[in-house]
Amino acid sequence: MSLRHIITLNDPKLRLVSTPIERIDDLLTRLIDDMIETMHGAPGIGLAAIQVAEPIRLLVVDVAGKEDPPAPLVFVNPEILWQSDDRNVYEEGCLSIPEYYADVERPASVRVRALDRDGKEREVLAKGLLATVLQHEIDHLDGLLFIDHISKLKRDRVIKKFQKAAKRAGEGSHVL
Repeated sequence: MSLRHIITLNDPKLRLVSTPIERIDDLLTRLIDDMIETMHGAPGIGLAAIQVAEPIRLLVVDVAGKEDPPAPLVFVNPEILWQSDDRNVYEEGCLSIPEYYADVERPASVRVRALDRDGKEREVLAKGLLATVLQHEIDHLDGLLFIDHISKLKRDRVIKKFQKAAKRAGEGSHVL
């Protein structure tokens, strides 16, 4: 296993729509293990493959408490089958938008169908935090970011902040 580089807001790959996975093989299983290690090392509670520059429909989630042992879940080709009319608001952050958090309103519960790491189909009825994380990560697979769910003013501010930081980082670097 190895840590993968997490791409950030200025990378246009984050806006790609990820393609379905045709088969689960050793290469994909290695990517899954790398993503789990990367998510835990960040630390985060969810990671979509596109965040490590792999535009495929794969995500990993681990909402176990800090005192609990890790309990990562793997979702290959996830799809939301149902969402509740009830809504929840959580303060969301994103490993691809470091150090920025905002309240986002989403359905309180969702039913998600996906394959697990062994290729077995399963459905999960997720509530609360797990429901929010799954929606956040599935958004990534569709080229959406949590900032797309906040006001245009707030979204423009965070985008501008990341553009300035990228420009400053580029000013001090030289290609040799």
